[in-house]
Amino acid sequence: MADFPPITHIAVTVTDLAVSRPWYGRLFGSEPVLDEDAGAFHHAVFALGSGTLFGLHTHPAGDTGVRFDERNSGLDHVAFGCASRTELEQWARHLDELGIEHGGVVDAHYGSGLSFRDPDNVALEFFAPPS
Repeated sequence: MADFPPITHIAVTVTDLAVSRPWYGRLFGSEPVLDEDAGAFHHAVFALGSGTLFGLHTHPAGDTGVRFDERNSGLDHVAFGCASRTELEQWARHLDELGIEHGGVVDAHYGSGLSFRDPDNVALEFFAPPS
């Protein structure tokens, strides 16, 4: 059996692409590489420097009106890897520049994290291993 394959893409459902597309564009520092109606859903997809794709989806059936909550079954959060705590501090300053609220760098024995949320309350994090 081969090694378990890496994650190629992640897609999150958003309520309003007109809000989320520019928000993620500022966060990622880029425009989507794909933005199309696929019939069952519309998606805008960003290419991250790591080779991973990050997609935003909306569905024609519309939003259920339930706000994201990691305490429900399903996705808990998405974490982006950083090399060091110093890099996390740089991201904290960048989030401040973008006006994105965050919880500051938090240290634990397993690493350090910087948590924040998107316009739909999806939990996001920058994470660095312990030094």
